[in-house]
Amino acid sequence: MVIRAEERNERIWEGMRDGPGYARLLSILPAELLDGMGRLYSVITLEPGCGVGLHKHEGDCETYFILSGEGELNDNGTVTTLRAGDVSFTDSGEQHGIINKGTEPLVLIGLILNK
Repeated sequence: MVIRAEERNERIWEGMRDGPGYARLLSILPAELLDGMGRLYSVITLEPGCGVGLHKHEGDCETYFILSGEGELNDNGTVTTLRAGDVSFTDSGEQHGIINKGTEPLVLIGLILNK
């Protein structure tokens, strides 16, 4: 199966998980193609000042793979900077959030899988 660029769904999520600003989500695979194993596989773009609010995962886990830019990750209360090539993993029962405090867009892949 091939999914052409023009067939992929992009949406704007204002206040993603009560974070500041908005996030642009470009679907890599729609949830229905994840065959019940997950619910999100997307490229997420956060402009400067925008972020994903602190939220807890229950029954699923999420990985962020940073493609470009720089973000401040809150990983269960520990704040650290992520840059291109870095990966974060948030397991079920844990919480995380990320904010773009840089001057360039923060681009990452988000993947949420069921546990």
